[in-house]
Amino acid sequence: MIVLQPDYLVVILLGVLAGTIARVILLRIDYRQYPGYPHGYLTHTALGFIASALGAVAVPAIFKPDYVAVTFLVLAAQQFREIRNMERQTLESLEETELVKRGLDYIEGIARTFEARNYLVMGTSFVTALAAQLGGLPAACLVGFVAITASYYFMSGEVVGDICEVVPARLNFEGFILQVDEIGLINVGLKSMREKILQDGLAVLIKPKDGNARATIHDIGQRMAIAFTAAVIMGTKKDVDIPEYTPLARKNPDTGEVGLYIMPVEKDIEQLIAAVKLTPVLESARSKPLEAGSSIKTVFKRVNRAE
Repeated sequence: MIVLQPDYLVVILLGVLAGTIARVILLRIDYRQYPGYPHGYLTHTALGFIASALGAVAVPAIFKPDYVAVTFLVLAAQQFREIRNMERQTLESLEETELVKRGLDYIEGIARTFEARNYLVMGTSFVTALAAQLGGLPAACLVGFVAITASYYFMSGEVVGDICEVVPARLNFEGFILQVDEIGLINVGLKSMREKILQDGLAVLIKPKDGNARATIHDIGQRMAIAFTAAVIMGTKKDVDIPEYTPLARKNPDTGEVGLYIMPVEKDIEQLIAAVKLTPVLESARSKPLEAGSSIKTVFKRVNRAE
């Protein structure tokens, strides 16, 4: 028979502590610099604390038992969706002043991430509180550590370097058309501008490892995310009156390879390759057409048997 701990306050505090720690760890600043300001940290830490409290309080409510109290988790889910909308609206507003656009796909991906992290925080606090209720402090510490580690793992995701090879490429002009190897990018009319691009510009070729990767980088939103990440990490000489310096990622329609051109602040091809590899694979762009082959064959077999 399970003997319940009468002090529910300790259970709740342990759950809230584990969940809040998980949210702080997941709210690390990185190359995207978002949220990169104190008020953003405060807002999301407070929301993480609330999510932790909701997850932790659910355990005493279940063991009380007071099942009506658990229904507030439905309200929590609604609030987390509002967080997603809030992040989307904020980033769309910031997008208007960005010289290099993130793209709507990247914005939606970030908004989904912020929503999902609150669910992870709530789950971490719930399992930690449950362990504290059933096994005491040692069990809560162990389960909390495992849950925080799992949350960090689930939020890591794939990056372009996992699905593509990134190699240096050559910038050249075919008449007035700027090219990365043989991939045409943009028309540059001024001779002085063409010379400046050849002198200071960098380019890489992104080679998909398989058909799934080819379909993923075919997505325009994914290519915009690659260009944005390269511009954030490398810096860019682009300004409002220099459209020729806009980082561009264009596809070779014959091979599926993507050529990226950028005018960086510091000319470092190794750093550019690392920046491209670091770009996250967007959920909206992720595609696996190779897995459709077996499904299509199965359908044909069923049709043939039916005939």
